[in-house]
Amino acid sequence: MGSKKKRKRKRGVVLVERPTIHPRNKYSDNPPDFAQLASLYPYFEPFVFYSRDGRPRIDWTDFNATRELTRVLLLHDHSLNWWIPDGQLCPTVPNRSNYIHWIEDLLSSDIITNTHAKGDGEVVRGFDIGTGANCIYPLLGASLLGWRFVGSDVTDVALEWAERNVKNNPHISGLIEIRKVESGKMTSYGEESCEGQLVDSGSNTLTHEIEARNSEPDFLRPLELHSNVNKSYHGPPVLYGVVRDGEEFDFCMCNPPFFESMEEVGLNPKTSCGGTPEEMVCPGGEEAFISRIIQDSFELKQSIRWYTSMVGRKSNMKILMSKLREVGVTIVKTTEFVQGQTCRWGLAWSFMPPAKKVISSHVAEKSVLSFTLEGLHRQYSAIHVLQSVVTFFCGAGATCKSNASAFTLDITASNDHFDAILKNELSNLREPAPCQYKEVVSNGSGCSHLPLNDLSLRITVFQQIPGTLLVRGSLQHRESPAAGAFPSIFLRLEEVLKLKFCREKTSAGGSSINRAR
Repeated sequence: MGSKKKRKRKRGVVLVERPTIHPRNKYSDNPPDFAQLASLYPYFEPFVFYSRDGRPRIDWTDFNATRELTRVLLLHDHSLNWWIPDGQLCPTVPNRSNYIHWIEDLLSSDIITNTHAKGDGEVVRGFDIGTGANCIYPLLGASLLGWRFVGSDVTDVALEWAERNVKNNPHISGLIEIRKVESGKMTSYGEESCEGQLVDSGSNTLTHEIEARNSEPDFLRPLELHSNVNKSYHGPPVLYGVVRDGEEFDFCMCNPPFFESMEEVGLNPKTSCGGTPEEMVCPGGEEAFISRIIQDSFELKQSIRWYTSMVGRKSNMKILMSKLREVGVTIVKTTEFVQGQTCRWGLAWSFMPPAKKVISSHVAEKSVLSFTLEGLHRQYSAIHVLQSVVTFFCGAGATCKSNASAFTLDITASNDHFDAILKNELSNLREPAPCQYKEVVSNGSGCSHLPLNDLSLRITVFQQIPGTLLVRGSLQHRESPAAGAFPSIFLRLEEVLKLKFCREKTSAGGSSINRAR
């Protein structure tokens, strides 16, 4: 099920491993045997044919074939009775199992504190956004792991068949509730929603820790999307208004509408998994829909430990992660699901207090990071920003050597200095504090005799266009044991400088918001 691809170089061959099926996935070591399944289940046999090399195959462009395959896999491997009517979205079992096991990894990790824990034997409770007629995630989660689920949807067909699939499995039916979303009820922000769309293996995980903001950010509602301000969600409620007052969940999950039109859906002629417009299409696509989940998560905060969604386009990951920074989440985790030739990504975030520092290995390896300061007040220039960087580090006891003519600052700091910075409240760093530093004219870092456990950074401020500065941080000694703190420290510096120097943007209603990006 997993695959590897080779990338050739002139000097030898380098193997580049792609993500593989999750090790706990039932199909990790035993992919489905179509010949065996055809011999055991007569209704599946007509859909199996043999290629020239004698291998059993099915026609992936035939909806009936993919539906029968899902049916026999759920029965044979999971003891689940299942069916969906023509045209409804037909899920692939191995891919959906990967998502379930990834959430299992999140719940079992000690990255965030579990304030929902009520004692031994507490059953995990999940919320499936847009469960569909197939109800695949609640069925798999309940049968594999004994989890409780609430599955929501908006169409009568989806609700009817989800209920049927639950009732046809009495051994787990008590664990699953199907909840109707009222498409005409008041949305989370006081506006009446219109009739709208509700809108493969193992996981190599990239982890990003984002420090929580000390005060709740003000931002426009609905969230404007960076790529297209018209891509905002205007359909039925998603989480806020569907999750009831006082309810708590360990996670939510979602297979969002990936497309903006049904024409987009038909661009892949190699598969046929069905899917109604309500399941597949949303104005603004997955970017708009997941942005709405992010909005709702800001309202619900710690009512749900982990908010998660599948993402179909990698290009949307950066946009969505930027939005998560805007709302002040504590942790973001991502993963890649590869199933055959299909790639999907998983995005998870939480507002729970972090239990420990987590820095992605791929981020920690970066020696240069940067961010822009846009919309600076007229009275501020690059030298003012540089002075505030001095205050930021000197206030924690670090050693700073400045070159004002080159707009650079060399910093030597220990783990204790960095801990002091990360533990400080942002409000304490907004105004300059008295500190002493040495001004030099050399461009050298002056850190050739750096102690083993100290870290050397160089911060440079560049003018880009009027009102915009680029702040770049470079790690001078990557081998230092303290190098892993670099991304967190640089992120905190970005927050402080943007809070102090960036103009406030006035909305149509006259309120102001921080121009965070």
